[in-house]
Amino acid sequence: MLRITEIRLPLEHSEDDLKAAVLARLGVAADMLERFEVFRRACDARKAERVDFIYTIDAEVRDEPAVRARCARDRGIGVTPDTRYRFIARARPGETRRPLVVGTGPCGLFAALVLAQMGFRPIVVERGKIVRERARDTWKLWRQGRLDPDSNVQFGEGGAGTFSDGKLFSQIKDPRHLGRKVLTEFVKAGAPEEILYLSKPHIGTFRLVKIVENLRATLQELGAEIRFGQCVTDLLTEETADGRQTRGVRLANGKTLAGDFVVLAIGHSARDTFQALFDENDVRMEAKPFSIGVRIEHPQNLIDRARFGRFAGHPLLGAADYKLVHHARNDRTVYSFCMCPGGQVVAATSEPFRVVTNGMSQYSRAERNANSGMVVDVSPGRDFPDTPLAGIEFQRFWEGKAFEAGGGFYRAPAQLVGDFMAGRPSTRFGEVLSSYQPGVRLTDLAFCLPGFVVDALREALPAFGRKIRGFDMADALMTGVETRTSSPLRIPRDPETLQSVNVRGLFPAGEGAGYAGGILSAAVDGIRAAEAVGKSMGSPVPVDSDSP
Repeated sequence: MLRITEIRLPLEHSEDDLKAAVLARLGVAADMLERFEVFRRACDARKAERVDFIYTIDAEVRDEPAVRARCARDRGIGVTPDTRYRFIARARPGETRRPLVVGTGPCGLFAALVLAQMGFRPIVVERGKIVRERARDTWKLWRQGRLDPDSNVQFGEGGAGTFSDGKLFSQIKDPRHLGRKVLTEFVKAGAPEEILYLSKPHIGTFRLVKIVENLRATLQELGAEIRFGQCVTDLLTEETADGRQTRGVRLANGKTLAGDFVVLAIGHSARDTFQALFDENDVRMEAKPFSIGVRIEHPQNLIDRARFGRFAGHPLLGAADYKLVHHARNDRTVYSFCMCPGGQVVAATSEPFRVVTNGMSQYSRAERNANSGMVVDVSPGRDFPDTPLAGIEFQRFWEGKAFEAGGGFYRAPAQLVGDFMAGRPSTRFGEVLSSYQPGVRLTDLAFCLPGFVVDALREALPAFGRKIRGFDMADALMTGVETRTSSPLRIPRDPETLQSVNVRGLFPAGEGAGYAGGILSAAVDGIRAAEAVGKSMGSPVPVDSDSP
């Protein structure tokens, strides 16, 4: 097949228009085109007076070599790459050892899935509950202010991404097309097929719940064992001639699970587990940069008009998103994070007496407000001590300040942009009403943010208003604090074996270990961890095989 990039068509076009554009680009008659399919569709709305769709097409034609030769000068036409996933290992006959996977977020789920598909029958442990029970516990926090520290937005089946916009795109380098494997497995589990070709696919929370349940069923059919309500509190190791070797894990209930191969996919909020691994096992860790800030809410129709102009509200476009960056004079970068069109701001704490915000939306993206993280970079050595766990304490400090400013009961502090810019506490809502549950308390956000963050945000908001008209509107609402943008630490691993640099058999992976940022990249890293385990445990698979 031939891949054709950069086919541009206006918003209002038909399937026949797309076919005609393919024929014209290839310079062939209609009877030469056997079939074609959309590999990618993106939207270009940079100019308000015109909105285009940009297609990447895979086409099957008669006499392909001749067509390819005729199109040789067109750099946008080439052979369609093979994006099929190929397994690199399989379990040996009679293998009785079972790898352990800690965590059932995207990283853990896909590490377990690929291990199971290779025949290794992993044992998966998760501190939280199955996804529907977890959802009920999360609603208790949002509606009643009752927090379960082991079952919330951060912990439980599906991981933090379950209560998000369900974005499935990433900027990671992916030469082996592992992201395609992730998307394909999501479709098998019930995701809409459009995620395979949309440039910015998303699923939404309600659909993710069902998809996670289906992935669990697939794992169990393949021989995996999944144990919920089991928090890992210790790593079992043994000194060997080759160094320290993993021998299993200890659980909070005192029981142990034996295993020489452990994929650690615990997410960025498993602070107690990080502490135990560092204190009790001396697993090497290092502090890393992350960001802190607020969630900002605008009317979604304001963002739609700013991005799509007269085309705002068109059914093919849906709710508009944005991506913003500003380099402030105080040498800080301010940027939008996890933008949720037509969504809501949610309570995302996992520890008592702290307030953390995040964003979530459903597949329809039909809520009144748009929201996004508006965050500022922080780094070890500059903003907190350059020691492995200092970033966690930095987060905790400001989350505690936010709890205090919110007045308790997990209410969040909030402030109108106009008041924030003027340096005065807010006393009443304007046009934008808060979507955060269990509610907000209007106040001064300067109380619960570092001074350099306040200064950088005050400089960035007018700059963003020049890029998106109305972004710095006085009635836009800011809710604090957003601290869990990424893990505040990294667990160094060998780049070849993906094992911890000082504990053999331990495979740190995903967001918590500092190697991913979002659902897709975390799932891809889970696949890579599973492959690394497979290389260590199993036998190789021929390079041209797409089955284990």
